[in-house]
Amino acid sequence: MKKIIIAAIVMSSIVACTRNAVTGRKQLALFPEQTLQQEALSQYKSFLSQNQVLSQNVNKDAEMVRRVGTRIAKAITTYYTQKGLEEQLSGYNWEFNLVNSKEVNAWCMPGGKVVVYTGLLPITQNEAALAVVLGHEITHAVAKHGNERMSQAAFAQGLSVAGDLFTSGNPKANNLFRNVFAPTAQIGVLLPNSRNQELEADKFGLFFAAMAGYNPREAIPFWQRMAQGGGQKPPEFLATHPSDDKRIAKLQEYMNEALTYYKPVKTY
Repeated sequence: MKKIIIAAIVMSSIVACTRNAVTGRKQLALFPEQTLQQEALSQYKSFLSQNQVLSQNVNKDAEMVRRVGTRIAKAITTYYTQKGLEEQLSGYNWEFNLVNSKEVNAWCMPGGKVVVYTGLLPITQNEAALAVVLGHEITHAVAKHGNERMSQAAFAQGLSVAGDLFTSGNPKANNLFRNVFAPTAQIGVLLPNSRNQELEADKFGLFFAAMAGYNPREAIPFWQRMAQGGGQKPPEFLATHPSDDKRIAKLQEYMNEALTYYKPVKTY
């Protein structure tokens, strides 16, 4: 019986191994995107209800987060549409919120649910650098990196993914989701972002920021500030998003192509 279960899992993983339409890389995706989006919405609402969300109507920084995020979301939608891939963004209802916290962090859940912490803003320092961060985080979501990490972990644990695991109360599935997507997740404890995922997030995040009208050159000094900003203990953001000389070197490699997309917009 055990051999049959293992064989079924292996077969399902082969079927679920698809090529990402934008990055071109093969990925394991065992979980329906709609299911992840529904669970993400639930987690997102819960998080916002338990934290201090700054009003976009009265707080300039919150409005900046919304403005930058909306421009990037529009650029991504245009990019996918031009390639005939708009169905890849099905179910994305973008939300951008600024949360009052000293944490140096930002994240994006499936379906376009985004949070930036106020602790990140002294390091971004300007809209273009914030755009680089949001482009990076949103790329992780639209490139389905979280689904890939969950699928890899589910496969490693021999977890069957038939049916709606989350609403059925499957504790292993819910733990996987929380470890990958929850705002308090320590992704590195479960399964570190692969080098491929990080390079994809850096590359396409840079392109999307440029498409949104933000100078991609700001990525270099931003990541340099991130590397220096934590003293002996790096910011939480770096726990799963390593910043090093190799990353900056790769960003410089991407820069000429990114600049071809860059058409400046007004910043504040």
